[in-house]
Amino acid sequence: MSRLTLTGISKRYADFAAVDNIDLELQSGEFVSLLGPSGCGKTTTLRMIAGFVDPTSGTIEVDGELLSSPKGSIPPDRRQMSMIFQSYAVWPNMTVEQNVAFGLELRKLGKSEIKRRVGEMLEIVHMSHLADRYPSELSGGQQQRVSLARAIVIRPSILLLDEPLSNLDAALREEMRFEIRRLHDEFHITTVYVTHDQAEAMVTSDRIAVMNHGRIEQIDDPRTLYDRPKTRFVAGFIGRTNFIEGDNDGHRISFDGFALPCAAFDGILSSQRKTVFSVRPHSMWLSETQPTTPGICPPVEVLVLERAFLGEHWDYVVKPRAGATTLRVATSPVNDIAVGASAWLQLEPHQMALIG
Repeated sequence: MSRLTLTGISKRYADFAAVDNIDLELQSGEFVSLLGPSGCGKTTTLRMIAGFVDPTSGTIEVDGELLSSPKGSIPPDRRQMSMIFQSYAVWPNMTVEQNVAFGLELRKLGKSEIKRRVGEMLEIVHMSHLADRYPSELSGGQQQRVSLARAIVIRPSILLLDEPLSNLDAALREEMRFEIRRLHDEFHITTVYVTHDQAEAMVTSDRIAVMNHGRIEQIDDPRTLYDRPKTRFVAGFIGRTNFIEGDNDGHRISFDGFALPCAAFDGILSSQRKTVFSVRPHSMWLSETQPTTPGICPPVEVLVLERAFLGEHWDYVVKPRAGATTLRVATSPVNDIAVGASAWLQLEPHQMALIG
């Protein structure tokens, strides 16, 4: 296990900053995902860690050893890292067993040691029964398991994954998310995982670094990132949310069509007058009847504009009777309210994230 440190890392192409002054430190055995849209700089960052791209400025170190700087970089094959790409990149002319053994053979280990380690690894990834198969005889998920096994069997100091599940269908992606996390818990290899899929990042990661325009907007554990986003971009990229703007007069916050008392926010409010909150659809309560025992915040009468039944929940679009702002609310599948009907919306200030 190794500690990875990026200090002031940037990569520029003429006037374009693909990566812009990133600081990032991974503790030994930590799993961190770089999450963001296409073009945000996450893959460029990964390629600099791997040694395929030299930084324009800044340094990359592993356990205090300098790997990359503008003055020069240690080549990829001397970094004791393994990298898994979007394509499975397994050798088509080799069996599963031969693919997994390949890296060990390059390191000139003894035949008995290679056989032992390959056998153990195939057991761990549940591929022992397919050891003699060729890649063309495997499913996409099985090929990705071979790719993972080949990368891990050499016992790298750091494991790098570049959107490894993007070529799989939805069901296999979900299965492999948990498989990747299981393997990490088994070996505790320091891991950097690049993805644009928030569900992958949430399932696999100890921490997630959300990137935008070459910079890290926020890095936190998955729950903190979801519940307490610090910027509008992070709130909108991690799951669905509503953005509601209010006017704070020191006693209450007036929104479009309703108001909430400042006292209900437990001191999280800033002194600025204009405020913006992120409110997740599932963090509000919607009912056909007015609550008889409302909390510190009065319920808001709303009109149901749209609804969609999604099996596990109803997805409603509502607006306050006295305003024009629309809000998306997720409710229990038994909470059946017709379009055009009046309903009552209850907001919980402790589940409203202040982002501006």
